Amino acid sequence: MALIVQKYGGTSMGTPERIRNVARRVARWKSQGHQMVVVVSAMSGETNRLLSLAKEVSPAPAPRELDVMVSTGEQVTIALLAMALQDIGVSARSYTGSQVRILTDNIHTKARILDIQDTNIRRDLDAGTVVIVAGFQGVDEQGNITTLGRGGSDTSGVALAAALLADECQIYTDVDGVYTTDPRIVPEARKLERITFEEMLEMASLGSKVLQIRSVEFAGKYKVKLRVLSSFEEEGKETSGTLITFEEDRKMEQPIISGIAFNRDEAKLTVLGVPDRPGIAYQILGPIAEASIDVDMIIQNVGHDGTTDFSFTVARSEMERARKILEDQVKPHVGARQIVADNKTCKVSAVGVGMRSHPGVASQMFRTLAEEGINIQMISTSEIKISVVVDEKYLELAVRVLHKAFDLDQAPAQV
Repeated sequence: MALIVQKYGGTSMGTPERIRNVARRVARWKSQGHQMVVVVSAMSGETNRLLSLAKEVSPAPAPRELDVMVSTGEQVTIALLAMALQDIGVSARSYTGSQVRILTDNIHTKARILDIQDTNIRRDLDAGTVVIVAGFQGVDEQGNITTLGRGGSDTSGVALAAALLADECQIYTDVDGVYTTDPRIVPEARKLERITFEEMLEMASLGSKVLQIRSVEFAGKYKVKLRVLSSFEEEGKETSGTLITFEEDRKMEQPIISGIAFNRDEAKLTVLGVPDRPGIAYQILGPIAEASIDVDMIIQNVGHDGTTDFSFTVARSEMERARKILEDQVKPHVGARQIVADNKTCKVSAVGVGMRSHPGVASQMFRTLAEEGINIQMISTSEIKISVVVDEKYLELAVRVLHKAFDLDQAPAQV
């Protein structure tokens, strides 16, 4: 008997029939003798609907009240799933985040989990009850409802698995695993049987939407075994999905590259003609950081005639705000010649722990792009990834040719 935490997303809970399907799936696991904790999201589209209502009432709603409102989406689905399980003879009990006491800090709309009290959950599990917990939400020390930010139900699931020392945390989505890249762009993309946490963290941070990045970070920190599965597979035809693990698969020869990730949400800002002196990077990025704008890739050119050019990328939604800060605060302060903004860029990345032992990955990537006439605007590397910024119009071409160049359409050879 194992303790299993399952998380179901908004599409999996999108209709009463889908909720009944989830109930039948949970009941099958329960019938095999497992203790079951189920974390659910709101029905697909419900959080957006609630946010739209708030905007109709107030152009700038108070974050505390937003959390009170949007948390109701999960309250609906936990109750419906409990009803569906009870209807097929399975003992089930629903809990909101505050009823479990998922303790968070007090940063509304993007709170972080501090502690989870598992007393109520363990009591119900010991009694043979399926425990259903609202994802995405918690409570602060003052009893205020908090939410964890978009995609926070994944984090809720992983956090509960860590607190309960679960044998496995299963994330059910509308895809049946992690692929070498998006199959909508490359039909030959393969589902990976296993991927390391390092690789998944990079893939999530670089644009892969299968798992929310905070949940991967949490799983890595607390060594929670994760598995990505589909909630839409037919009964009896379920696959094993993709296992995300700390250990590289010793039965397979480790591929050099495990996947090609991409992110369309990139905008590039360039500060031209700034003085080439110590501290200039801080003078440029300090005001950006103070405005809570996340910076991704950064490049500073070699200085000539006492000046240099400084470029960095931000999310497209933040480009205009960042540009205004540069124009109003940075340009006059440092004496920059010009600010240039470009929201027609994207990021393409090759990810794989095999890079550690295989030289020449960067040169192969750059050669492949050059042969297709794709100009690289920026480059960023880590031990297991290489990212480039290119013109958005080349995104799909770049993903396809890199996927082919690194033989990702071929299964790894058996050892």
